[in-house]
Amino acid sequence: MTKEEQDFTIDERYQELLQTILDFGIEKKDRTGTGTKSIFGYTIRHDMTQGFPLLTTKKMAYKSMITELKWFLRGDTNIKYLVDNGCNIWNGDAYKQYHQAFPKTEMLSEEQFINLIKTDNKFAATWGELGPIYGKQWREWESDRGDAYKDQIKDLLKDIYDNPDSRRLMVSAWNPAELHKMVLPPCHYGFQIYTTELTLKERQEEFCHKLGKSIHYTKNLEHADLDKNDVPKRKISLAWNQRSVDVFLGLPFNIASYALLLQLIGKEVNMIPDQLIGNLGDTHLYLNHLEQAKEQISREPALLPEMQVRDVDILNGEFEYSLFGYFPHDKIKAPLNN
Repeated sequence: MTKEEQDFTIDERYQELLQTILDFGIEKKDRTGTGTKSIFGYTIRHDMTQGFPLLTTKKMAYKSMITELKWFLRGDTNIKYLVDNGCNIWNGDAYKQYHQAFPKTEMLSEEQFINLIKTDNKFAATWGELGPIYGKQWREWESDRGDAYKDQIKDLLKDIYDNPDSRRLMVSAWNPAELHKMVLPPCHYGFQIYTTELTLKERQEEFCHKLGKSIHYTKNLEHADLDKNDVPKRKISLAWNQRSVDVFLGLPFNIASYALLLQLIGKEVNMIPDQLIGNLGDTHLYLNHLEQAKEQISREPALLPEMQVRDVDILNGEFEYSLFGYFPHDKIKAPLNN
């Protein structure tokens, strides 16, 4: 796919959002004490046929994004799995809990704290736990009445198989009964799946793509012929909802993570990934990220990479992947505001 064939890439949509916040954002206070420029209510979209939406206008630590998604899907809420696999996204939240529990005279440094998470299982079990955040809600939802656990991911896959046109194909991480137990209430708090039937021509094109042939090779094939070759019958889209959006550091990860989740679900149910939509609430740039945002706006987007997934076992949080053609600009450093 050439640059000209890409209609309006995710990089360009993202740059437009950055500029919108710089131009029209309202300065607001926030829980970190840093301050933000904020807008409310924004939708960002990506057509998955354009490529995998990993931003190219700065280098992304995509391996950390993949590790975090596996962690969510496993139903894990302890940072030890992340730390052991080189992902430091949640280190600050765990350390903050520890920091609040001990007088400064007895407190470990963050480096010492993380080293103990790695080497001391008993310490990790106590201080690496973040409460019933994303993974717990996705895989073991529990009501305030103590109802039996509900595995939302398992139920979602079953419901897609049984009733792909349902308007109830949803997963929520916002459990009011357990918010007070979480180190941080979920920022991206739910997602919905939407599927539609593929036309005969679309199925023929998909089969051609799979075989590496021209459309003439399959133009005489009917649905029954394509069924015999296990060609997908439907395409699948995902929309996620997010109450709080750290646009410079967090949103690029959210976009890529939900795109990958869409691919994984599509692989499990034999459907072709189609549209990715983010419905964003308080959409903000921290005041110490403004210059970095301007730098990213000035950069020319490159072609999007391709992500392939295989050996997918969503319910155990396992899959293999290959990323092709990722040639981003250099990383842009920015402080993390906890």
